[in-house]
Amino acid sequence: MIELPECGVLSRQINENIRGLKIIDAAAGTAPHGFAFYTGEPARYAAALVDRTVLEARAFGGILEVHMDGLLLLFNDGANLRYHAPGSPVPEKHQLYLRFDNGSALTCTVQMYAGIHLCSEDRYHSVYHQAAREKPSPLGGDFTKDCFMAMASQSGKLSAKAFLATEQRIPGLGNGVLQDILFLARIHPKNRVSALSPEALGGLYLRVTETLREMARLGGRDTEKDLFGRPGGYATLMSRNALGKPCPVCGGRVQRMSYMGGNVYVCPECQPIIKT
Repeated sequence: MIELPECGVLSRQINENIRGLKIIDAAAGTAPHGFAFYTGEPARYAAALVDRTVLEARAFGGILEVHMDGLLLLFNDGANLRYHAPGSPVPEKHQLYLRFDNGSALTCTVQMYAGIHLCSEDRYHSVYHQAAREKPSPLGGDFTKDCFMAMASQSGKLSAKAFLATEQRIPGLGNGVLQDILFLARIHPKNRVSALSPEALGGLYLRVTETLREMARLGGRDTEKDLFGRPGGYATLMSRNALGKPCPVCGGRVQRMSYMGGNVYVCPECQPIIKT
């Protein structure tokens, strides 16, 4: 899934490989997917995109913007983007296909669910798009400890997972990157934020910023792939790759549980539940 670290990687790779190219052929929705969400009818995408030039890609939280002559293509969540060099094969099934004037192509397939939106460059597509554009990013200097502590003070009875990974409080921080952040902070996903000490909250702030920056520096997580289908260089500590293996700190077994509509991976010893 596209989260903050992977979004930055994809934007950089698009700028390095297809910026300045003109779209000469396009298709959307040719392989129907019940959880591929478009703006309007996907059949109209081709007419809107052909003869447009890719000007720039930008990353905002977990939303990837591709700017083209007054239009924006937006990708989020489970949008799997792949670059195909001139002469290389293109998969038969895809939810979006773009062919460029140098013979290369870009395809998007959907994993679980994803947005593939086409909209005017001078407007926000949604409140999530607006939040991603306007809220401070943990990768930048505007995401301060004071800002984070103020958000925490307003969290009410929210759990740590709900606080960090819902309602776009921190755009681009989703259930995927959440796992290592909470493990390194020694906080169980179910613990209420209100039960955490000021010291624990300060440590959580550091883990949010430091972990996301390290993930971005290393090209994303090893559970996700870049524009060329290569896994990221950040070795996740808590993910499907760690299930059943020894905790890297205490040696206990990493466990998986379903919580708030997704799986979480925890070490019960290092991340104890606080009873309130």
